[in-house]
Amino acid sequence: MDILESKRPLRSRGFYVRMKLSHSSRSNRNPDKNLCYRYLKWVVWLSISFYFLSSFLITGHKPTTSFSRTTVFRSKASRALIEESSFNSPPLLKTLENLGPLKGMKIYVYDLPSKYNSDWLTNERCSSHLFASEVAIHRALLSSDVRTLEPWEADFFFVPVYVSCNFSKVNGFPAIGHARSLMASAIQHISSQPPFWNRSLGSDHVFVASHDFGSCFHTMEDVAIAEGVPEFLKNSIVLQTFGVNHEHPCQNVENVVIPPYISPESVRATLKKSPLTGRRDIFVFFRGKMEVHPKNVSGRFYSKRVRTAILRKYGSDRRFYLRRHRFAGYQSEIARSKFCLCPLGWAPWSPRLVESVALGCVPVIIADSIRLPFPAAVPWAEISLTVAENDVDKLGDILEHVAATNLSTIQSNLRDPQVTKALHFHNPMLEGDATWQVLVALSGKLDRSYKKSRVSIQ
Repeated sequence: MDILESKRPLRSRGFYVRMKLSHSSRSNRNPDKNLCYRYLKWVVWLSISFYFLSSFLITGHKPTTSFSRTTVFRSKASRALIEESSFNSPPLLKTLENLGPLKGMKIYVYDLPSKYNSDWLTNERCSSHLFASEVAIHRALLSSDVRTLEPWEADFFFVPVYVSCNFSKVNGFPAIGHARSLMASAIQHISSQPPFWNRSLGSDHVFVASHDFGSCFHTMEDVAIAEGVPEFLKNSIVLQTFGVNHEHPCQNVENVVIPPYISPESVRATLKKSPLTGRRDIFVFFRGKMEVHPKNVSGRFYSKRVRTAILRKYGSDRRFYLRRHRFAGYQSEIARSKFCLCPLGWAPWSPRLVESVALGCVPVIIADSIRLPFPAAVPWAEISLTVAENDVDKLGDILEHVAATNLSTIQSNLRDPQVTKALHFHNPMLEGDATWQVLVALSGKLDRSYKKSRVSIQ
């Protein structure tokens, strides 16, 4: 046996030693080995006993787990049946949770009367159009482990108000003229149920403003600037698609820039037909509003005339696939393209940013000073190009140069699934997705939490 043992490879020695001990326990031919075996058994038994005794003392004589319980949460307007899993963590586990990316954060989701949210879902577009992140974040939080049903445990309070689902009967676009009054009504409702809004004056309350100019609640920038952020919202946190790298009245509130909503299901369906590594026969693609003769609207022109300049300069250029009219299957065109133009519209952000990234087309961002979502998770400089609004005339040469030098590197960076995940809202939430990135951003604002401030004072 000693000869065999010495010839065994080192990596299998653990298994061989166990076999040898098992063999010796059945034999009394060697008293020394029997004594060694009995001693080893006592050491193992004492170690296991000490482990369980320590766990028992650390958890305060309480069991570490309990059965899940079903909690019924009711309000006058709605009922929600929530399956809650109860877990009493040992102090060490709680410490590890607090050191994680979400820092042990808990969020309470208000159960508002249905007129503020679920009533709007009778229109299916409410949960699927480009402003639908207000719905997606709400749904993801309802099933998230970050959610708490006990408001006294909460670090933040999410107020689910859908303001972007009132679609115009004239042009089908979201009409948000009612947004300020609906938000004000929701705040009046929660402030009448003390103490959570009143004790912090809303500093730990979170809202979504997923339309053109975010918390200014207007589609035209001049009006948005004139009206500014409503007074009742100025002390809160707003998740908004609008963001620029300079002072702007619509950013005069604590905010997190989020991506516009693009359905993950629609992207998956497109990629089944046109995979990321498929043939890309369109050099430059853009489909959207481009005015031949831009209209002066209150002293402003749509897209600051950038889209008009693109159409005039490259409308007859065979390298550029430019279309002005809608097409339901436009995602298939993105999947065939190498470069996808993402010029500003009325606001600097565009859903094309997310669609281009998800479908492997290099986004060409033409929107000076735009602030992009989740820069810590999305390496924008490595997956996109930025062209100044005044350099549109040089666009063709710029893209030809990139195609001849580092296009393949940028395309490779685009194929990182973690990048696409960070820009998509999923239900249920996935670690690393857009809702997760929102939570990471909120965990960096825990100094606004009334609960955390009370703990630090004590």
